[in-house]
Amino acid sequence: MVATVKPAYINIFRRFTLLVVPGLLTLATSLTLVSCTQQNQKADNQSPASNVADANTSKIKTKVLRMGYQQAGDLVRVTKVLEKRLEPLGVKVEWAQFAQGPQLMEAMNVGKIDLGSVGETPPIFAQAAGAQITYVVGRRRTENSGKGSAIAVPPDSPIKSIKDIKGQKVVFQKASASHYFILRALEEAGLKYSDIQVLSIPNVEAASAFLEGKIPVWVTGDPHLARAEKLGKARVIKTSEGLDSPGGYYIGAKQFAIDNPELLRVVIEEIDKIERWAEAHPKDTAKLILPFQKLPPDVMDLVISRRSFGLRAISPDLISEQQRVADYFHKNGLIPKPINIKEATLTDEQYAAITPPTISQK
Repeated sequence: MVATVKPAYINIFRRFTLLVVPGLLTLATSLTLVSCTQQNQKADNQSPASNVADANTSKIKTKVLRMGYQQAGDLVRVTKVLEKRLEPLGVKVEWAQFAQGPQLMEAMNVGKIDLGSVGETPPIFAQAAGAQITYVVGRRRTENSGKGSAIAVPPDSPIKSIKDIKGQKVVFQKASASHYFILRALEEAGLKYSDIQVLSIPNVEAASAFLEGKIPVWVTGDPHLARAEKLGKARVIKTSEGLDSPGGYYIGAKQFAIDNPELLRVVIEEIDKIERWAEAHPKDTAKLILPFQKLPPDVMDLVISRRSFGLRAISPDLISEQQRVADYFHKNGLIPKPINIKEATLTDEQYAAITPPTISQK
């Protein structure tokens, strides 16, 4: 954790946008390999592993699935649903932890992971930097979408609205979902990106500085936001509810996705099943994640209460939504060239092969 804001992060981001993305890996806490031998969770009421082998599992080419997850935690990892389903198929699951989405995308770009969950923004910056990635499956947008992300200030701050942040230091991780959020919030308030002083710091590092009152404006999300709120250290001036974002995605290394459709179909099915279970059992879900998060129960309950669960299929409409966000970043001069999101997608036939029929289209 750091207690002060470090402008050096701005230089790291500039190198990233100039297509020299490995600089992101110098960020503290960017990569922590996690053993897939975590203590087993009882899952009698969770998504059960299939008792019948899938018809095409004999075609699975890899023996290891390398999953990336963010510091905020991952229900799929702690419940071991992938291990339970894939072990009989001869596939081992390895987990790697990252501070936020940009660091996860960089690890994928250099071949350290195969699949991971991020918001709408990191894959746009990764594609602009030349990463060979693909959109595997989207995350559902629900009535909870945006409730766990906010622009926050200390309780005694004179800042009352977005208009008041003009000229202020605003801390968030560049190339993360918070980047799109602050851009849209500024535009809505009649301000420009150049009207604020941007300092790019991952949430895990900015959290302590904000709690100590050293950050005037923080664009962040759960569980950091929930913890600060429960400690009485944060006053929210705007959440990202209603933001015109397509939501998050599971992103995969493109060649891995092309080579392993049968594996991805099983993985997507298991992720969606455990998340739909979690949506119906929020209290039980909070209890499952709590030992891994090391947060007070009331904070964990708040995090789960405003989280969206479940997956949605990649579709032409969803890709059009993501293209709109990419065009917005280019229009604002934040990626060096326009990108075509379709270049980071699979064919219709390939999506049909990896997407179980149970996955929502919305």
